[in-house]
Amino acid sequence: MTMTFDPEQVEPAGAAEERSKLQQHFGRVDIFFFLVCTLVGIDGLGTLATVGGEGFSWLLICLLLFAVPSSMLLAELGAAYPAEGGPYVWVRMAFGHLAGAVNNFFYWVTNPVWMGGTLVGTALGGLVVFYNGGEDFSTPFTYVFAGVFIWAGTLFAILSFRVGKWVATIGALARFLLLGVFSVLVVAYGAENGFDGPSLAEYGPSFSGFVALVPLVLFSLVGFELPSAAGEEMTDAAKDVPAGIRKSVVATGLLYGIPLLGILLVLPTDQASGLSGFPEAIRQSLTVFGGEVTTAPDGTVTATLSGFGTGVGYLLGALVALVAFTSGLTWIMGSDRTLAVSCYDGAGPRYLGAFSARFGTPLRVNVLSGVLASVVFVAATEITDGDLGKFFGVVLALAISTTLISYLGIFPAAWKLRRADPDRPRPYRAPALGLLTVVSSAWIAFATVQLLFPGLGDEWFGEDYRLDGWAQDEKWLYLLTELVPLAVFVGIATAFWTAGRRHVARSRPVEPAERSTT
Repeated sequence: MTMTFDPEQVEPAGAAEERSKLQQHFGRVDIFFFLVCTLVGIDGLGTLATVGGEGFSWLLICLLLFAVPSSMLLAELGAAYPAEGGPYVWVRMAFGHLAGAVNNFFYWVTNPVWMGGTLVGTALGGLVVFYNGGEDFSTPFTYVFAGVFIWAGTLFAILSFRVGKWVATIGALARFLLLGVFSVLVVAYGAENGFDGPSLAEYGPSFSGFVALVPLVLFSLVGFELPSAAGEEMTDAAKDVPAGIRKSVVATGLLYGIPLLGILLVLPTDQASGLSGFPEAIRQSLTVFGGEVTTAPDGTVTATLSGFGTGVGYLLGALVALVAFTSGLTWIMGSDRTLAVSCYDGAGPRYLGAFSARFGTPLRVNVLSGVLASVVFVAATEITDGDLGKFFGVVLALAISTTLISYLGIFPAAWKLRRADPDRPRPYRAPALGLLTVVSSAWIAFATVQLLFPGLGDEWFGEDYRLDGWAQDEKWLYLLTELVPLAVFVGIATAFWTAGRRHVARSRPVEPAERSTT
């Protein structure tokens, strides 16, 4: 299955052999649960709550004006071009192998970095709150936990979708259970103690909130295309992709909006944080089952659990860790496939473009992701203080944000392919495709600008926008610290593309009959 309309297209040597190893285990229900697991994370909920009601307002705005339009673009692409490695294939078809290689490297590298740099911390944050009295675990325990977290994820990514899809399903059900129980707890807590949320006026969106919050919200609302990374492992992509995306948009809105509102109503704004805000809100609401809430003279609120509240806290703390684990797993499962496909398609080293004959998964890329996630975790743990730490923090934040940059190639591909390949059957056609492309791409372009120039448009590199440890007069140094890694990523991706050209020379032309298949 070679997805192209280019008469000069050739099929790299060995590509058909790799595709023959794929196994079809991905149905409509699996796609929905996979998307819920992909889209709904908890690592950013506390951060959104730190700005009060405005965070909730910007979430709703971005759901309506970004998630909905972009999901329509991706539904059309996923249904019309159900190729393995979909996000890479779409960009390659629209803009060529080099653009596909660079864009896809950005798409892939985020995920092992995210797993080792943020998701481990999110899981540990939930365990610290409920299992260790709010005190950090010892360094040996932290390393052991991170090793199990990362390499268990790598193992499940290696196993076929017949196994991996069930882990994603469990992760999705864990989200429904965790966030559903939390919603009930919030109501019970409010009925007993009264609600202490922001005033109605504090929900009003502001320009400064737009500048500060939108990149974070967008990062939480991308991923509708990820199941299409396994397009040839689906049983009926033409019907199942649009249906799965449509349902997941609604589920994502509810599963983000309800717990965020709960955090705002239960936890004082100055007590929320990226890693512990949501677990702390859970612990405070759990006092309805046993425990007490005390307020220190400085306004710090502390919840202490007892009795049945402690037992339920253990369960919910484990669910927090499970949600973080499955967030990373689904992204690794999808993005590793796109990298492997690019490598057997002539946009990367052929060695990495190998699928396991036994499992039908990109084993070599899976292991590479596990190694990179481990390196990132060690670096993030050891480099914490001083100037070196502040530089590392910038690079880590950049690497985690590169997924957003990749959508500057993915979204326009829908418009380009409809124009360049008009005869392709499109089971789902996005309405007003040009407008949807412009709107979706504009949000991503804005987020990219804010990544390089935080606060631009309000107060470039002002106190509310720059990372800890940086001074206002260091904005040009910060920009250089952002541009250098970006240049390195582009250089690596270009080197991948150069390596991929070598085995394209041993390729055969694709027959017209093959080009017309789906």
